[in-house]
Amino acid sequence: MEGLMIGQCLCGTVKFRISGQFESFFLCHCARCRKDSGSAHSANLFSSTAKLDWLSGQKDIREFNLSGTQHMKCFCAVCGSALPFYNLNDNVLVVPAGSLDSKTRMLPEAHICYSSRAEWDNNLDNVEKINGLPC
Repeated sequence: MEGLMIGQCLCGTVKFRISGQFESFFLCHCARCRKDSGSAHSANLFSSTAKLDWLSGQKDIREFNLSGTQHMKCFCAVCGSALPFYNLNDNVLVVPAGSLDSKTRMLPEAHICYSSRAEWDNNLDNVEKINGLPC
């Protein structure tokens, strides 16, 4: 049980609270999620029972639905940060893991759409690790 978790966008305009537990945590490598995140994958937690409460910034929340698909993204209109949303087709709360300020004990359970991963997203264990920004 995760219990009560809080999160916000990068600029702090939109703040939210999640009550309940997550059932799954996936890293999705599909082309759409790579476009959404600007990275190798999205990292999303999913729950069919948790409740989302917006604490501030509701007027600055935007949704984008990709026409002809079930792909959706919720984001802050001020800074563009990804925010939680309800996927109404599946009745599931989708929470971008990076939007949470609270720690989650849950670890990702799978890389999904793995065969769609970016060509540069392979064998990264040997890439240099730098604690901070490079000079």
